[in-house]
Amino acid sequence: MALTREAVLEALKTIADPVSGKDIVETGIVRALNVDGTNVRFVLEVDPARADSYTSVRDAAEAKTKALGAEPVSVVMTAHSAPAAPPDLKGGKKPVQQGPERIPGVNRIIAIASGKGGVGKSTLSANLACALAAEGRRVGLLDADVYGPSQPRMLGVSGRPASPDGKTILPMRNFGVTMMSMGLMTNDDQAVVWRGPMLMGALQQMLMQVQWGALDVLLVDLPPGTGDVQMTLAQKAHVDGAIIVSTPQDVALLDARKGIDMFNQLGTPILGMVENMSTHICSNCGHEEHVFGHGGVAAEAEKIGVPLLAEIPLHLDIRVAADGGAPVVISKPESALADAFRELARTLIADGVA
Repeated sequence: MALTREAVLEALKTIADPVSGKDIVETGIVRALNVDGTNVRFVLEVDPARADSYTSVRDAAEAKTKALGAEPVSVVMTAHSAPAAPPDLKGGKKPVQQGPERIPGVNRIIAIASGKGGVGKSTLSANLACALAAEGRRVGLLDADVYGPSQPRMLGVSGRPASPDGKTILPMRNFGVTMMSMGLMTNDDQAVVWRGPMLMGALQQMLMQVQWGALDVLLVDLPPGTGDVQMTLAQKAHVDGAIIVSTPQDVALLDARKGIDMFNQLGTPILGMVENMSTHICSNCGHEEHVFGHGGVAAEAEKIGVPLLAEIPLHLDIRVAADGGAPVVISKPESALADAFRELARTLIADGVA
């Protein structure tokens, strides 16, 4: 029998908040509750200074929900960022800030980024992950675009990730790629309406609490722009480098430069640039046309002193393959399109970064 949102809320109202003594629904720490059949997911948004006190609350919330017949249950605990401490005007000892960490078992992390949306970054990430796996690398792919996750569709992955102990998350796997995405935790048409602290908490959990296993490289498909996700990734995880994806047109390059500047400020090396949608060849007459211009990314890469890693053509088969759940590297492995991604993968391996 399908559960109702009201039944879950009534069960959660029986759990007391350890700070206020009121129930956790009344205090407002229960957020983003989603009930889909017997699948129940919600967030506990707590004060980071008291996070340890809420571990038992999270366990109780999970137990109460499972007692209703819910399976699986996903309870994510996030926290507001603590307010900045006032400056020490007396010259006392400065607090030690924890720097970026290595993810256990992961040798390298590569961010796939773009300044603006619509340049094909996620499609490139999916194909590159499959190409690296085809070259014998142990590959993970983290879909960090929390608001617009697309990797589950592109890699043909469905279902909900399991959590054997309520703390660690088991990722999904297909085509030799280990993958995690917020898209696996929500319905296809469900918006993730989260504020910055919740977003950052979820990203940290997908980085540090997922059982990635032994990986040669973890690709992180970032959302467009220069916001919370990019900063959180660079501050919490040791990122070995970033690949900037752009189309050749001037408008895309303007935003790509902002992305490059962001990584420079964060101290993340730029491994190179990829010109996507570089050229289009008509399938009827064979005429080659540069729909978005040509050479702009190569010129930008030369200007900032990084390599142009690849020029990926604009082709219907790449889009159809991605929508169909099997990237073109998998669906048409012998094609020139697949070769473009395989050459990119080989270049990264030869350079010792993947």
